[in-house]
Amino acid sequence: MGMDNGSDAVSDNGQTDQGRDAELIAALLMSGNGVVSAHELAARLLRRFGSLTALLHADVETITAERGIGAARAAVLRSLPELARRYFAETLAVGETIKSPADTSAFLLAKMRHLGHELFCCLYLDNRHRVLQFNEMFRGTIDGTSVYPREVVKEALRINAAAVILAHNHPSGVAEPSQADERITQRLKSALELVDIRLLDHLIVGSGETTSLAARGLI
Repeated sequence: MGMDNGSDAVSDNGQTDQGRDAELIAALLMSGNGVVSAHELAARLLRRFGSLTALLHADVETITAERGIGAARAAVLRSLPELARRYFAETLAVGETIKSPADTSAFLLAKMRHLGHELFCCLYLDNRHRVLQFNEMFRGTIDGTSVYPREVVKEALRINAAAVILAHNHPSGVAEPSQADERITQRLKSALELVDIRLLDHLIVGSGETTSLAARGLI
């Protein structure tokens, strides 16, 4: 039996993840509603929506239907996912060097984890692993997408890339690579090798984690 990694996981100081989430939301709400404190209001919102992710991606009408949450507070909560996306986009801005796999993972999660459709992307790098371009190459449905190696190679040659990191999301939220993912990875690796471009990794993006095919020994 595996360890439970859910929202009620307890940290070293005895506080649950949801408790920490409630503290952060309370800081944004600033004050209570005259009946309950900001922390109590935040905890109620998390219980109502089930998770921080569900809360921050709920529509404005649903959020404002909650007692104590007006339009201004709803706007603050709704702005957080976009702020996170912009923050992580700046960590992998053009010209920046990728410092660690964790940076790439955080960037891709912010970009892709909440999409309801499958999106296949390429992060093009120079020979010092500086970011040249991040391209959304192929868009599909929840059932999958078609990937064309010729287009990936064509773009890499156009911008004079020396290496590529592939990424796509699984709208199911499960970041486990499929056999089809492994096959397209090998096709793209072979196509890129023909023009002396290295495939560094292929990351599968789930709802809260990424899986590296390179780390699995599949590249």
